[in-house]
Amino acid sequence: MTLFPFAEYWWLYSIFLLFVLSMLALDLGVFHRKTREVTFKEAAIWSVVWVTLGLSFGVVVWLWQGADAGGQYLAGYLIEKSLSIDNIFVFALIFGYFTVPAAYQHRVLFWGVFGALVLRAVFIAAGATLLEQFHWTIYVFGAFLVFTGIRMALQRDDHVDPGKNPVLRAFRRVVPVTPGYRGQRFTVREAGRRLATPLLAVLVVVETTDVIFAVDSIPAIFGITTDRFIVYTSNIFAILGLRTFFFLLSDLADRFHYLKVALAFILTFIGVKMLLPLLAEGLLKLTSADSSSAFALFLERYNHHEYEQLVINISLGVVVASIALAVVASILFPAKKNEQEAEAEAE
Repeated sequence: MTLFPFAEYWWLYSIFLLFVLSMLALDLGVFHRKTREVTFKEAAIWSVVWVTLGLSFGVVVWLWQGADAGGQYLAGYLIEKSLSIDNIFVFALIFGYFTVPAAYQHRVLFWGVFGALVLRAVFIAAGATLLEQFHWTIYVFGAFLVFTGIRMALQRDDHVDPGKNPVLRAFRRVVPVTPGYRGQRFTVREAGRRLATPLLAVLVVVETTDVIFAVDSIPAIFGITTDRFIVYTSNIFAILGLRTFFFLLSDLADRFHYLKVALAFILTFIGVKMLLPLLAEGLLKLTSADSSSAFALFLERYNHHEYEQLVINISLGVVVASIALAVVASILFPAKKNEQEAEAEAE
């Protein structure tokens, strides 16, 4: 069900986009006009600001369009926010690989977020169009989420090598790059030629990494709602706070080691929920159940969204409970340090 069709609510989309661009302009043009390292205190304050804005917007949606819309937004926001923890860990690896000075990291993440705003709008529009024109694609999304969740749960090696990124390799072959950083500039003109700096290469890797994460997160939110406005706003509010969360949690992201298990469960749960009508219809055919049976009637009502509020509440409860249990378990049962980490701390 589309709560905010673009043709009718184009002004709402425009206002939201203007708000986002204004906040980004305020961030880069006022608060981070000069190159400097982001302090922990500053990151903490801005993290609270972004989370407050994101949750407050959910309250507005709830009061305006009811509990259905509010629950959809909140579930989508929490899923995206949770998945962003993985982004933080990978971004830390990328900055470490390229030895990006701390003073330049905010600039890279800023433009990375700006690019994500555009790319995710394209992905969401394409996904929503596919679901509207070809409803069966929801089962493809569901199967993909189940596969992704199982793969995430079974994956043991968390090491990421940015140097093996195929887009980065192609970029280095095509674009001439300076041997070292040139302040916070992405390009410079030297010896009569326009050259890219390593900072632009870092931005390319950050953008391609976000695309990979979007492939997981956007289908997951479509499992909660197909409304483009709710999907986009929940995504964007979660992404807007990603930069400050990075400076706040980059050293702690790997300590929440059970979060990956929770995310794997959430993705699998949502994928199964998307596949449920198809699985139920298959089960009806296999069991040759009568069309007037209780199960057949339940399936018909489910497919006509008669249980939509109940499904949203269950989904929201699963997301919140999974994340909370993962955080508590990570604190109570910290990951065991390997020998190399123990020796490094001892030194």
